[in-house]
Formats: sequence, C-alpha cells, structure tokens
Amino acid sequence: MAQCILSVQEFIQDSFVPMIAVLCSGEAERLTRKNNLNFVELLRPFCRLTSEGHIRDPNNQLQTVKNLRICVSNMVTSPSPSASLGSSQNRHLSEVVFSCQPQEAAQATALRTGDYHLNLNVTTPWFEAYRENFLQSMPASDHEFLNHYLACLLVVSSTEAVPVEQFLKLSQEQHKIQHSGEYTNPKWFIPNTLKYYVLLHDMNEGDEQRAEMVYEDMKQRYGSQGCYLLKINSRASSPEEEEQIPDPWSQYLHKQNLRNQEVLQLANVVSAQDGVVAPEADSGDSTEKGAGGSGCLDTHPLQLDTDSCTAGLLTLSPVDADGKKCTGDTDNPAAAPGNHGTCLTLNDHDRIRQFIQEFTFRGLLPHIEKNIRQLNDQLVSRKGLSRSLFTATKKFFGGGKVPEKSVNEPKSTYGLQYPPEAPELQIRKMADLCFLVQHYELAYSCYHTAKKDFLSDQAMLYAAGALEMAAVSAFLQGGASRPYPSHYMDTAIQTYRDVCKNMMLAERCALLSAEILKSQAKYSEAATLLIKMTSEDSDLRSALLLEQAAHCFINMRNPMVRKFAFHMILAGHRFSKAGQRRHALRCYSQAMQVYKDRGWSLAEDHINFTIGRQSFTLGQPENALQAFRQILINDSQQTATQQAAFLREYLYVVKSVLGENESCLPQLPLPHIRSSATRVYFGHERRLAEGEKQAATHVSLDQEYDQDLSVLWCQLEEQLAASANRGILPSNFQPTQCCLNSQTNNLHHPLAVIEEPIIVEVTFRNPLKVSLLLSNLSLLWRFSTGTPLGGKESTSEQIAEEMITNEDSSAGEKEEIVTTEIIKEFYLGSEETKTARLKLLPHRTGQLNIVGVIYNLTSSHFGEASSNTEGQQMLDTTIIRGRQDLKIQGPRLNLTKEDKMQVRYDMDRRLEPIITPSMPLMEVFFLQFPTALLCGEIRKAYVEFCNVSAVALCGLRVASTHPDFFTFGSQSTAPFTPSCPRSAENCSAYVTFPTPLPPGSMSSETLVSAPACSQPTGVTEIPIQGSTLQPGQSVQLPLWLRGPDQEGVHEINFLFYYENTEKGLKISHRVLRHTVFICASRSLSVQASACRSSASPHRSLDDKGSGGTLVFIDVENVNASENGVREFHIVQVSSSSQHWRLHKYINPCNNYDCRLSSRERAKLCFKAMRCKPHEGSDSAREYTFADLNLGNERIMSSSTPCGDFFFRCRQSSVLEQVNSTPRNSRSQGSGHTDNTASDITSIAKKCNELDLSIIVIWKAYVVEDNKQLILEGQLHVALQTIGKEASSLIPKEETQEMMLLRFKSELPPPVILPYPELTQLIRTNLCYPETFTHHFVKESLCLVPVTLTLSNCSLVQIDVIIDLRHKSSSSESVEVHTSFAWVGQTQYKLQLGCQEMVRLTLQACFFRAGVYNLNTPLVFAKPAEHSTLCESSQQTASPALIIINNACPLLS
Repeated sequence: MAQCILSVQEFIQDSFVPMIAVLCSGEAERLTRKNNLNFVELLRPFCRLTSEGHIRDPNNQLQTVKNLRICVSNMVTSPSPSASLGSSQNRHLSEVVFSCQPQEAAQATALRTGDYHLNLNVTTPWFEAYRENFLQSMPASDHEFLNHYLACLLVVSSTEAVPVEQFLKLSQEQHKIQHSGEYTNPKWFIPNTLKYYVLLHDMNEGDEQRAEMVYEDMKQRYGSQGCYLLKINSRASSPEEEEQIPDPWSQYLHKQNLRNQEVLQLANVVSAQDGVVAPEADSGDSTEKGAGGSGCLDTHPLQLDTDSCTAGLLTLSPVDADGKKCTGDTDNPAAAPGNHGTCLTLNDHDRIRQFIQEFTFRGLLPHIEKNIRQLNDQLVSRKGLSRSLFTATKKFFGGGKVPEKSVNEPKSTYGLQYPPEAPELQIRKMADLCFLVQHYELAYSCYHTAKKDFLSDQAMLYAAGALEMAAVSAFLQGGASRPYPSHYMDTAIQTYRDVCKNMMLAERCALLSAEILKSQAKYSEAATLLIKMTSEDSDLRSALLLEQAAHCFINMRNPMVRKFAFHMILAGHRFSKAGQRRHALRCYSQAMQVYKDRGWSLAEDHINFTIGRQSFTLGQPENALQAFRQILINDSQQTATQQAAFLREYLYVVKSVLGENESCLPQLPLPHIRSSATRVYFGHERRLAEGEKQAATHVSLDQEYDQDLSVLWCQLEEQLAASANRGILPSNFQPTQCCLNSQTNNLHHPLAVIEEPIIVEVTFRNPLKVSLLLSNLSLLWRFSTGTPLGGKESTSEQIAEEMITNEDSSAGEKEEIVTTEIIKEFYLGSEETKTARLKLLPHRTGQLNIVGVIYNLTSSHFGEASSNTEGQQMLDTTIIRGRQDLKIQGPRLNLTKEDKMQVRYDMDRRLEPIITPSMPLMEVFFLQFPTALLCGEIRKAYVEFCNVSAVALCGLRVASTHPDFFTFGSQSTAPFTPSCPRSAENCSAYVTFPTPLPPGSMSSETLVSAPACSQPTGVTEIPIQGSTLQPGQSVQLPLWLRGPDQEGVHEINFLFYYENTEKGLKISHRVLRHTVFICASRSLSVQASACRSSASPHRSLDDKGSGGTLVFIDVENVNASENGVREFHIVQVSSSSQHWRLHKYINPCNNYDCRLSSRERAKLCFKAMRCKPHEGSDSAREYTFADLNLGNERIMSSSTPCGDFFFRCRQSSVLEQVNSTPRNSRSQGSGHTDNTASDITSIAKKCNELDLSIIVIWKAYVVEDNKQLILEGQLHVALQTIGKEASSLIPKEETQEMMLLRFKSELPPPVILPYPELTQLIRTNLCYPETFTHHFVKESLCLVPVTLTLSNCSLVQIDVIIDLRHKSSSSESVEVHTSFAWVGQTQYKLQLGCQEMVRLTLQACFFRAGVYNLNTPLVFAKPAEHSTLCESSQQTASPALIIINNACPLLS
C-alpha cells in the first residue's frame, strides 16, 4: 500500500474515539454563529488532547491515556441504518475521492527493480480521505458500542433569562431521546449518560458578573466536575487592528461541507456535466450508468468492444473538470476560507482547548472509569455460577435472545439479537470502554470472552464484531507478548460478507487488517485480503482497494512489477466505471510504465486506447493524440476490425482538435516511413531503347546499391578526372553520386542542376491489417535563395535568405520556384511495404531542404460496405490532411574516445541539395552492339553521343574496367581505316590488301609508335570533331569490340566523362555510366613456344652475329559447335615486338591452307629473327609488326583494330603482372647468396628473354538461319622467354586443396641445386659431314674432323669448360653406336665475351662403320665474376648423327 500520513496505531485510535453528543440552545447557537461556526464546528479543531490522561483499571492499576481524541457531534435522530451505504453516502464518498486529485507537482518516488524504472506516487490522499469519511459515515449498530454516545454536552448562553431552566429543558430533551423508545437513533453507550453543562458567555454582549453567578449556581447544582463556564468572542467581528489570527477550522469545514451537501445539488451537477465531470453515485446496482460512464468498457478491463465503442467519442466532448466540481454551498459564508472565528482571539482558542481538557479529564475519563468498575463487578459476581446453569436460568426466566426471523430458520442466523441487559453485551460494552481509553490488554480479554459466548450462541454478527476488535486489541498491545491473530480478521470478514451480508462492516474490517498487515511488511497477505473485498456492488470501493493491492505488490521485498501493473489496470477500469476519470487515467498511466516496450502489445493497445479516451474526455487532447498515436505506431496484433476502430477514433480526435484550422498540419503516425531507406536521385530517368538504339544504362532507382561496384565507379572517375587534369587528381575532387542512400557518403550537400528533376523514393509500411489510402501525396520542402556560407557545410540557420515553403495550400508562386509532383492516390494494402517516387523540379538556384511528405489520410475500409447510420458513415469518411517529417540519422561516430563513450551520429544531408546553374547533359546510344562473342572475335559497332541540354560540352573521355574490350581507333592508323567496310559481302573489320607474293614468303614489316595506340592509364579520349559537342548536336562513331579471352559471362563497365565549356562552376564535370554483359564462347586455343635454332652458324647469322629462333605454334579448335561454327580458318600469323620479328613460315609440305574443324589441331613452325635497327627511330617506343599471311590477302596488323587491341591487351597484361607481383620476394640463404641470386637471375633473364608477341588472325564460318556468316577474330600469345610455353587461354583459378596443418616439419632441409636459369648461357653447334666413307681394311681407325661452335647468348663474360670425356647415357644415344672416341685434347677452358662466338676443331675416332651421335661433349658455363657453385651444365642441341660407311662393305 502507499504511504499514509498517520501511522497504523494513530489511524486505528482515530477510527474508534469516544462519541460526545451536543444539545445547544438557540441563544448559544446565535453566539457561535458570529464566527460563522456552530458549536460543534467551534470545538472540532481542539478535540485532540495534547496532554496525557490517567484512569485506574478494576485492579486499581494506573493506565495512561495518550493522544486521545474525542468526537463531538450534534444529536441527530434518523431512521434505522441498513447494512449498506445509502445513495447519498455513496455520492458523498464519490465526491470526496473526486475532489482529492493528485497534484501535478506531487512528490513521486523513482523505483528501479530489474529492468524497470518506475515513477510512482508516494502517497494516495484520495484513499485516505475515502477511508476517513467512510469510517465516520458508518452508522451505529446494536452489536457494538464504539459508535454510541458516551456523554452529552448541554450548552446554554449566559444571556438567557433563566439559564438553569434552559439546562433543565435540554436535559429533559436528552432523556426523552434516550429513554422514551421513540427514537432508534442516536445510540447511547450506557443508560446513565454523562451530562455536562456548559455555560457559554459572550465577552462583548453578556454581563460577566452575572455569568459568574450563574456558574456558581451550576456548580452547586451539578457539581464542579459536571459544569463549565466557556468565555468566547473576546473581540468585535470587524476589528480595526489588522491582527492575523490562525484559522484552524478551514480543513475540517471543507470536509464537513462535502459531507453535509444536499443530494439534489450533487445530482444536478452530475446531470449538468452530462456524466463526464462529476462522478456517478456508486450504488448497489453499478451496471446502471449514465452516458458518460464508459459503458463500452463495462465488461472486462482488457476487452475492447468495438461494436459499442465505434462511435463512442461522438457522445463525448472534452471539458474542463477542474473548474466545475461541486464544493458545497458557495452562498454559505462558512464555506468561504479565511472568515471563521473572526470574533475569537488566541486567548479564546486557549479557553476552548482548556474546556475540552477539563471536560475529558474531570468528566469523561472518570465517568468511563466508573462504568468499567461497575461492569467488571457485575461480571465478577457472575463468574461463580456455572456456565450451564447460567444459560439454563436465562432460558427459563426470559433472559434469552429474541430472534427476528421465522422459527423455521436455523438458530445460527446472523439476525439473532441480545437484549440490552444481556451479560454477553455487558462484556462487550466493558471491552469497548477499555478499548476507547487504550486499555488494550483488558479489552482483548473481554473481547475474547465475549467471542466465545457469541460463538456458542451462534450469534454470528456479534461474534464477528468481537473477533475483529480482539484482533485489533492484540495488535495495539505492542511488544511480543501476543502476536497479531490475522485469522480472527479473516473469520470476521468472511462472516460479515457471507453470513451477515454486511459489506460495510466487512470493508471496515479489511481496511483495518490491511493496514496492520502492511505495518508488519506482510504485503502479500494484505494484497490478497484487499483483492477479496472487491465486488460488483461498488466500483469505487473495488477501484480503491485494487489500487492499494497494486501498491502492496510493488512494496514487497522482491517487487512484483507485473502484478502491480495488472491490478492498476483493474483499478483504472473500476475507477472509470465509477465515473472517476482522472483517477482512471492516473492508474492506466502508471501501469503503462511497466507494459511499454516489453512485447505486451495487446496490453499496450488496451492501455493506450483507454488513456486516449479518458484524456479526450477530460479535455487533454494532446495526451489523447499521443496515446492513440502509440497504438498505431506499435506493431499491433489486434484484429483488422479492432485496428480499424483505433484508426477511426484517432482521426476523429485529430479532427476535433484541429477544427477549422486547416493550416496547421499534424504529424500523422500512419503509414510508417523508413527514413533511413529514403533514396534521392538527381537527374532525368534514363531513356529507354529507341528502335535499334540501345541507351546507356547509367544509374536508376531500380538498381540495387553495391558498395564494391560503387568503389569501382569511383576509381574510374578518379582516373578520368586525373587524365583531364594532366595526370593529377584535383584537390577538390568529389565523386559523382547520382543516387544517395544510407550507404553513400552524405556528409556534403549534394549538387543538383536547375531544370533537372530530383526524385525522392520514400518507403512506406502499413503496420495495420486494414488498408490505407493516401491521397494528394507530395513532398514538403523549404527553399532559400542563399547557399551555405563560404561554400562550406553549414546548418540551415546560417542561410540568411528568404525562406519559402509549400506547407500552405496555396501553390501559385511556389510552382515558379519548385514544381511539386502530386500523386493523386497511393494505396497501401494490409501490412504492405511499398515505395513512392516523388518528384521535384527546381526552377531557381539556391538551397533546397526536403522536409517530409504531406498527404491526406482516410480511414475508409476498402472492400466493406459503409454503415447505414449517419454517425458511422461520417466516421468511415473521415479525412485528415497531415504530414510526416523525414528525419534521417547519419552513421554513428566511432572514431574518438568521446564518440565511443557516447552515442553520437554524424550529419546526413542527402535531403539538402544545392541547386546549381545549368550543366551539359549527354545521352549515349549503342547500335549493333552484340551480347555474345567468340573469344577473340572482332566485331564492329557504333556509338552515338547526343547533347540534350542547352549547354555545350567538351573533354569527352571514357574509362572502362576492360580497356582491352573496345577501341575507337588511333590517329596514326586512321588513314588506313575506312569509315565503312571495304566489302559489304564479308563485312570485314580489318584493313586488307591483296598479296602478290606467294604465301609463306618473307614477312612484311611495319614500324608503329606505341603511344599512338595505347594510353597507360586506361583512359580513352573519344575522337569527336572539334572536341566539342554543341547543344542538340549528336555524333556517331565506330566502335570495335573484341571478345574476352576467357569464356563465360563478363560484366563490362563504361564510364563516360564530359565537362562544361565554362570553367569554375561548382560541378566541374559529369559522368555517364553504362554496363554491358558479354557472353564469351570458346574459339581457338593457341599455344606457342620458342627454342634456338640448331642450324649452322653461317646459315643463320644475323647482323649481330647470333642465330635465329624457331617458334612453334599449336592451334586447336576448342569450340563445341554450340553457336553453329563449322570451322576456323587461320588466315594470318603476325608478330609484334621491339626486338624480334617472325621472319619466315617453315612449311615443308607447302600446304598453306590451315582449316580446323571441331576438336582439330594444327602445328605451325616459324622462324624468328632479331629486328634490324632503324635509323632515327626510338627503339624504346616503336614496335615492329611482321605479317605472314596464309592466304591470298594480307591484313594490316599494325592498323585499327588489330594493332589497337594488341596494345590494349599488352597493357592489361602488364598491369596484371604489376598487381600480382608481391612487394617483398622471399629468398633463402645468407645475404651474399641473395645478391648472387639476384645477379644470376638478371643475367639469365636477359639471356633468355624473347619478348615476342604472336597475333593469330582467324575467320570462322557460321551457319545462322540457313545463311553462312563469316566471323573474324584474333588471339594473342606473348612469348617472354625461350623454352617457356605461352597460351592464349587464361587458366581458370582452381581452388586450392585443403592441406593438413603440420606443427613440426617432417621434410629434410632443402638442398641448394644449381641454378636452372644458367643452362641457356652458351649455345653449341657441331659442324661435320653427314656421311663419311672409310676403308677400315686398309686403316682400322677413322678420324673425322668436327667443328664445335660456341656462342655466348648473354651480355656478360662467361667462363666455359668443355669436357669431351663425358659418355651420354640418354635413351636416344643407346639406339646408335657409341664405340667412338674423341682424340686429342679432351678438355678445354675458355672465356667468352659478350655475345662472342668461338670455334673449336675436334677429332672424332671411329673403329667401325655405323651411325653415331656426336653430341656428347659436356659444356659447363658460369659468369666470370661468380664462384664455381654457379657452374651449370648447358643444354645441348638435338642429336648430331653421322653415318660412317665402310669402303669394303663385305668386311663390315
């Protein structure tokens, strides 16, 4: 339970106090009315004694009475009370609770338990006020005497003619009321009631001496302890001096006025407010409520009845309840604060206080003490009789009980009554007297004795009363002598409620027990008790008790938060039924703290719905809107019908709040907008294909954002910008972002162009199961003619220009600034997520801020018939125009320590574009652009550039991820490139010439400069005439394409770059993107290798004194004939190099026609020679192209497109090698070994490098639609090293197999082997006769001269060792005779200079005829400056066979 102002002991003591009746004469009332008070009101603030009193118990023990309060009231006769509160009492209690509302600045406590953070009321003054008034309004009953009068004050004025006679009249009147039997009320404690005579003297009117004389006479008559002279009114009613006298009566009179107000006045207030403001009477039949009694919530707290609540808000109107509540009769001067006791001084206050003390200590307490002794003596005298005899005597002599009910009913009925003189009642009377004077031990003993007697007689009402007071007395005794018997209270409550049907007594008992249990921290038992007391007969009582039970749950050692919230909801529901709307709203609001954002969606909906209704009824439209908004924002699990009702109620509240003020646009909660998913597109939407023209794909909102692809486009744009700025990237470079989203960089203001649309894609989500219709949907914007100061990023506050917005409905001059597109209808289905693309067209330069969206929201339920009733039909067509702001949050900052410690977000300016002046706008179209190509296939297409703006453009460039895929041609080869194909029959893309020479003769050479055909950056300048494209102008250029070398689908990206002819603008350039997908199919596989020729040196010497090189080319048709390719025809083989060229085609069979069907293979052999130096040429930049045609036409391999693609492919391969080369190469051995290896590698590389590129040009014959087509193409093979094979096919990357992880190496340390690179340092050649005839009969030994030629292939000095003693063990040598020997010097050591050639004359000795292999000398070589560890055996040529014939064959 909530905290109370009084302690439990003080609360119980104040609930049961001695009752004192007052009878006043008319003159005495007149004297007190000078102070706007009657006599009872005059005494009330002083009825609590400040000093202690004493009495002696029957054992003559002194008992102290502390903090005693007496209750003084006028003697009122009324009918016999019933077991339940009457209608007027219910209205009074309801008004008491209603008038005690929680203050906005009231103290609240913050409770943290687990994950919950609650702010709760510390106190509940409305409950304390209800409890106090409930206990005071309880009528006196016959089974107990606590509410019976103990004494009577007889008050007479000293101005009476004969005061004594007036006292006699009042005394007789009191005696008549008590003993005549005509009046059932008031009840009197004992027959001999104490009468106390008070003489009231007015100090300003009466004669003080006469008053003293009358008082002396009274003391003679009634004794000094039975009378008192009270002097009041010591000053005039309107004193001239301004003396501030405290007013202790105000707090009591306010409560009294509420208690004494007329039932009719309250009923008038209720009817005047139409049941909305004033609470209803909490009668026994709580189901009969007025129009404002929330009848739609009258079934269950968690049930939302849509049938009865559909148009519930139509009958409710927001009112101000604070200014119209009834506080009593405002015409009564006593009700006005600050004018009570105007004739009283502080001395008069002290006299009144002294009078109460004298009456209590000298009159009341001695009277109670005397009666306790008398009752005790009677009980003691009866203890000698046996219980059975005493009971039998009572039965025979009429001392038994008088039953009220029929004799046929059981005797245990609660209607059994005792006569006043019954001994059981005497025990109860003594117990009540002891309880009133705080003698709780004796009181408990008496209650316990009376309880046994009542239970034995089955007098259940009396027994329940005794049990109740026995339990209270046991608790008030204090100490650990006797624990609190809570089972007494439980039995009493059950008896009151179930047997006696008296809910008033049961409620009183529950209130007392709950307070006691709470003081003992037994919150669970207290909550259970309070919940049991709830019923349907009183909504107000049930609401208050449920609220206190909820506070019990939250005050437990382990707070039960969800039970607290649930019972607060139940309390709020009952408050609502009782008409206490403010209390209902408070309960629901406190419970909402527990259920909010916890996944209890249905509970949240119910609470928010109730809060919204109650707030709207109480004149709090903002709170109502917030509550209904929460229902629509949360992901509700309600049915579609319920959600439709929520939406209609919300729209009605918004309509009521706005009224006729259409200019104020409310923030609407529906539909949900995913602000972070908002995308902004700048520029026109791309044009679709026109006939055969294919438009560039560029950027559109239909494309999904790819971060990796965005980085790729940015890199291409950087290349283009650097190329346009002499190879340096500008410092103010910003990549172009046509489409902004949550993943792009939105820190800077985006730049838009005047007269170019801005498209904003907004994502809407309908969380409801009902459809939504948005009409007149458009963007909400603000426009300023200024721009951010200094060109830097700034907030909108720094833009100090005129601000224009389209929030109002007038759109006249707004269209001259920005044209806003309006979507007439936008339909959202049930739980549908849908995007809307809204367009703006700016017409002026400046700063544009896109604020949000504006639209009409209607609650029309699609697919359902409207109701016939007028109110329902009006609800179904409610239309509200509102707005939703687009509040986009930037990425969270996580760079500094402060960012990581706090939650900070960066700026997101995607909706704050700056409108810049006109810029050129280009569109690109492609003609005859293929989608599928063979690997290496050459195809000619056309590209058209159109300037669709009013501004000229220049600096047209293009960059691509595959620069070897296309070419526009080069200037050096332009004269050789016709604008259209030479022959329309074959549509050849090459430049061809007829060949007069026979095929396979010497090659034709062409010298071409490399920079003219290739650019290292991969950026291509588009050759348009004049380098400028005027407004409206278009130009069409040829574009040659070459199929990728690797099969599969390839994504190829083009980025076109162009600039404005006017410099210094905010937008320096613009770009256009295009993406194509090419499906490449396999064509030919070309593998090439080179080896040194073994021909005689004199037949193969070139100008430098070195021999030629043989080039072997293997060509295989790897096409699977899937594309209708019948065969491939090799028409020409060309070479390109700075140092080498193909010299001759070696064809022994003279078969020059090379045609390959599917899976066929051919091997071609060519001889390559070093290029002759050209005078005045730069060999570092010029390439020699050599063409060897295999047909009757020669193709210019150095011209476009053959030469262009060669250089582009070469440049791509160089870039790939640079990117794939590791930065730090790993090596083994010491530092000296590393240097040695580096030198040797360099020597070997220069010795074996070839750098010869082979171009194989082919034609393919394809059958398509019964027509034969000829396709052309070229394949490139780069021979870099002699002896190393190269291929045109790019090998696919194979996934590496998983290797087992070894923690310990099991392999021996590697052995350092000779360097294989050094096996090509020396070239050897044997010169000898192929046949030699010798007469072995005449001479047994045959000597043949052999010349060994050694050629240094490197550029350094080489040490050579020749060993003739080596015997070959190769398999080739085994097949021939080996019985020969070298005679003469068998080992030579020579030193050859750079590319030096040396000849040695050797002698071979044969013993008989046969075929011999002379290639047996072993040659070792090493660089002259290196150690012998680098010595390597040199590779020899093919076997050198010699035939030795015998001149006499018969003897051989």
